[in-house]
Amino acid sequence: MAKEKFVSPKEKDYFDKVHRWGVMWTIGAILMLLSIPVLVCIKLNVFPDGNALKQVLPQLMTLYWLTAIAEVIAYVPMLGAGGTYLSFVTGNISNLKLPVGLNAMNSAKVKANTEEGEVIATIAIGVSAIVTTIIIAVGVVIFSLFVGPEVLQAPAIKPAFDFVLPALFGALAASYFGKYWKLVIVGVLVGVIVLIFSPAMGVGTLMFITIVATLAAGFGMYKLKWL
Repeated sequence: MAKEKFVSPKEKDYFDKVHRWGVMWTIGAILMLLSIPVLVCIKLNVFPDGNALKQVLPQLMTLYWLTAIAEVIAYVPMLGAGGTYLSFVTGNISNLKLPVGLNAMNSAKVKANTEEGEVIATIAIGVSAIVTTIIIAVGVVIFSLFVGPEVLQAPAIKPAFDFVLPALFGALAASYFGKYWKLVIVGVLVGVIVLIFSPAMGVGTLMFITIVATLAAGFGMYKLKWL
């Protein structure tokens, strides 16, 4: 029989507060996001066509439900409760919050899904959200005053924006590829095989399949003492 993990009263109180405030802010963010288009529709007296919504929504919901499930499965063990709530409320998870949380834990030499990792990831993501907001606000003001749209849309600059995500994930993934190369091989092979037989598969579905396959492979390798 597996031994239950002891949770101190202080730790339980911390997680209770995190979940309570996390749920409240998540609901608040959802209501705010939904209220903007609703208010615009009411103000302009323009509403989406019901028949068009019936045709489009089922496909979009199927894609985003799978993506949402895959993101929760992938992000929660790495970012912890506080980091996950902050990430989902502030957005930019894969290209900003996830790298920030992982790099902070790596720099502090703590592991994910531990008390230390929980605190470090939450602080790092919170600081990242504040810094990002300040930088964006300052950048918008500066660009609006001194830089015109013709400069940002120039053909010479456009390739730089196309390589932002590959540069972020390449730098982040390099260290993990070196540490866990066996799991990386499984994930890449599964992704390639799935795309060979189903090249039109959505990114959300593909991500879910590769995550589940990698988790299963990791569990099997751990049992066989290959990791």
